[in-house]
Amino acid sequence: MENQMARERTSASTMHRSERISAILERLACGGTVNAVDVAKELGVSVATIRRDLSLLDEQNLLIRTHGGAVGRTMAHEVPVCYREGKRRAAKQAIARMAMRCMTSGQQVVAINGGSTTAEVARLLATWTDLTVVTNALNVAAALVNKPRLKLVVTGGVARPNSYELVGPMAEGAFGRLNIDTAFIGIDGINAATGLSTYDTVEAQINALMISRARRVVVVADGSKIGRNVLAHVADLRLVNELVTDSTADSEELAAIAAWGVRVTIAEPGGRGTRPV
Repeated sequence: MENQMARERTSASTMHRSERISAILERLACGGTVNAVDVAKELGVSVATIRRDLSLLDEQNLLIRTHGGAVGRTMAHEVPVCYREGKRRAAKQAIARMAMRCMTSGQQVVAINGGSTTAEVARLLATWTDLTVVTNALNVAAALVNKPRLKLVVTGGVARPNSYELVGPMAEGAFGRLNIDTAFIGIDGINAATGLSTYDTVEAQINALMISRARRVVVVADGSKIGRNVLAHVADLRLVNELVTDSTADSEELAAIAAWGVRVTIAEPGGRGTRPV
């Protein structure tokens, strides 16, 4: 019994909670239900560990607990950014590296909104000089606050725990008075027919304002966001200069997005990039 308990503790330690929760939510998205025993076997952790994860997600309104497992909710919900940071990280890092190719030397103002992919962009910007970075995202601000070679401007506003973004009139007022050279935008959905979208209507307003104040708009989104259309409309594709994504994105949807005049770049973990014809 002691050996079994030790094995369970070792297995649980090999997969962080954020990774387990991402795996659980992916299974719910595919099948609508999960069984705690089955998921525990697949992930190599104890059933008790999975039950605690399911209880946490139930408290956050991301699923409904059932006897022996859970079912997904009928409408799409935003997955908190803390559970997305470790998911597909290699692809997001490659996207961030490719997105940085649009940057030029010299003084400039860069804006970044919240998200796990934009957080990777922020980590790369931390090595630059002569930059003013404006953000309404607390995770982005935390990545840049101790970098003396750039100027960090953080908007005020009301914090959204799911995205770490500051929203509302204070944030909108700050962006409304700024001129932005390049805006790096993370998004929950980008669709050739409907444009950019996100889950929260108030967050959509601040993202739209950020886009409207920028000379150049670069959307960074992994392949799961391509073709998706969620609750709140943010902006039309005619306002987007470039989309940087990865090779898992639907090629037909990318071609339709490119037809709007958006430069579409596919980032690979090895650092190569291509543009669909």
